[in-house]
Amino acid sequence: MSSDKPESAHGYRLKAAEQGRSELEWVVEFAAMASPCQILLHGVNRPTAERLAALACTEVHRIEQKYSRYRTANSMATLNHSAGGVVSIDTETMALLAFADQAYQLSDGLFDISSGILGRVWHFDGSARLPEQSAIDALLPLIDWPAVRYWHNADGTQAFQMPAGMALDFGGLGKEYAADRALAAMSQSGLPGLGPMLVNLGGDIATNGVLFPEHSWQIGVEPGTLGGNGGKIAAFCLTLPSGALATSGDARKFLKKDARIYGHILNPKTGWPVAGGPRSVSVCANTCLESGLLSTLALLQGSQAADFLDQQGRQYWLQW
Repeated sequence: MSSDKPESAHGYRLKAAEQGRSELEWVVEFAAMASPCQILLHGVNRPTAERLAALACTEVHRIEQKYSRYRTANSMATLNHSAGGVVSIDTETMALLAFADQAYQLSDGLFDISSGILGRVWHFDGSARLPEQSAIDALLPLIDWPAVRYWHNADGTQAFQMPAGMALDFGGLGKEYAADRALAAMSQSGLPGLGPMLVNLGGDIATNGVLFPEHSWQIGVEPGTLGGNGGKIAAFCLTLPSGALATSGDARKFLKKDARIYGHILNPKTGWPVAGGPRSVSVCANTCLESGLLSTLALLQGSQAADFLDQQGRQYWLQW
């Protein structure tokens, strides 16, 4: 049997898993959200694997198209170009805004999706180019999540409004949300005989349960920028029995000047990268969205990251 199939109309490549336990194990590879992505499928035949792959990839690309801040004609652009006016939003967007609000409250304002505007002056491309303090100061007044309003109308519709000049960015939760939704698209497909499944969107991972009774999922985690291997070799391998895993850190997005590493997690109150924290944080939780939130919140705690995670009661791994 051929182990590879040319890229599909949905932009993925399906191949038989190397060193698989049977001929019913598949790897789906595709690119989305500026990341290499992979889906692992066990216990299904090729036609079913094709249908599952199409469902998952379609869902991931749908979310990327809808919420990427780099696109000019999508739901995110509608919010960010509303210029202080009231715009209609759908139920999905309403739910993401509500989650962002919970994250803001939980973090005492450190997780603020209006802080994405700092991306205008911070460019984490591995260079030594730091923004001027004056450029950061000019943007800080526009970071103000409490000024954002969203509500239900009497007719059952939803609406949104924020001050002119502000901009939101779902980048801090987009991949994690997409991983959960892709897994749900496959799990709820109604296709018979579904086995273990894993969705990996650039290191943000969601599974539908244990791999096999005697085997857990084995996940390699990239090193931080000080790992010395440029992110080519896993810093360590961890065991994920079930649930989800997300990693936040500076393996791919950082600046380096005068021997100091500046990670891409920014404190919205100062406009500067959080100092003194771990190089990366990986957290296991029930959903990828929860895992991603906790890993980011831990980085925002700086040197207190471990204390914060101990209070959450979730399994975690740190690289300092």
